[in-house]
Amino acid sequence: MRDNFNRQLEDLYSSVKYMGSLCEKAIENASQTVVGDNADKIKEYAKNVNFYEKEINHSEDYIEKLCMGLLLHQQPVASDLRTVSSALKLISDMERIGDQASDITELSGYINNCEFNGKIHLKDMFKATIDLVKKAVTSFSEKNLEMAQSAILDDDIIDNYFDKVKIELIQMIQSNTDAELCVDLLMVAKYLERIGDHSVNIAEWVVYSITGVHKDMN
Repeated sequence: MRDNFNRQLEDLYSSVKYMGSLCEKAIENASQTVVGDNADKIKEYAKNVNFYEKEINHSEDYIEKLCMGLLLHQQPVASDLRTVSSALKLISDMERIGDQASDITELSGYINNCEFNGKIHLKDMFKATIDLVKKAVTSFSEKNLEMAQSAILDDDIIDNYFDKVKIELIQMIQSNTDAELCVDLLMVAKYLERIGDHSVNIAEWVVYSITGVHKDMN
């Protein structure tokens, strides 16, 4: 019985890791539609994001069923129960990350790899966001408390980039740059900030799965 449970638990860890990789790919392709160098491939990148979003949704469904099976048909000890319940929580945040990558792609039709991208820190913000998602998800698959705590702190990096981009865009508007374009770019940064928040949620559930302590349960 325990051997079967352990196999299912390993499947859970690997499935969450795979879902995280899909999130990373979705953001990476979304970034190419906004700050990429190849305007001719925007439609291809957008199509990729749509594919990854659907795969993220399928992964969420699979993991939900896997978790429910573990809860209903196995007898997890307290630490394993926290792992399963945390997985159920964090995949919801991962699903939202996929949605927001898609939202970014929808804005790309108005931005069209504009010439102003090099003047703001949006490309750096994309990279930092992808790194944060990867760190948060990896902390779960590797059961790494220190990595999860580090991911929580790294959200400040995303927030700082958002503040920089906002200031830069305000300056561009003041210099008579297309205001509507600047608003679209600001929305992209806002979606990245939200992805950062979801990554923090993931890391906080990892902390709970390992320690039994969650900030909202104190």
